[in-house]
Amino acid sequence: MGSGQEVKILLVEDDPGHARLIEKNLRRSNITNEIITVSDGQRALDYLFGEGDYVGKERPAPLLVLLDLNLPVLDGYQVLQCMKADERTRHIPVIILTTTDDTREVSRCYGLGCNVYITKPVDYNQFCEAICKLGLFLSVVAIPDGE
Repeated sequence: MGSGQEVKILLVEDDPGHARLIEKNLRRSNITNEIITVSDGQRALDYLFGEGDYVGKERPAPLLVLLDLNLPVLDGYQVLQCMKADERTRHIPVIILTTTDDTREVSRCYGLGCNVYITKPVDYNQFCEAICKLGLFLSVVAIPDGE
């Protein structure tokens, strides 16, 4: 990913199978960046803001977030809204990666400030192909460093 520093990827995905498949196919697309996976919206915000289990740990920058919408504790909409409302995180690119393809939900996410919305295909092979294409996209995109 284009940036002066190594971009960390925060994957917010509650389905362990999807998380493994996403990471596997990003790696297949030659994405070697560190991928941190959390399984619910609250843990994502804790990571981003250095709270909960992440108190006292260095906040990574630059960062990119791959965010599912259907999450326990806090859903993806709440995470996105909190991120874009806070000066510390509003610059972080957010890619929604979810099974929801309802046009109202797509519009809602863009309205809340997501940068890219990708619908996860249900078919295994199509899912793998979509993630590989995402990896190719990530390999050429420039990410702000947040400073």
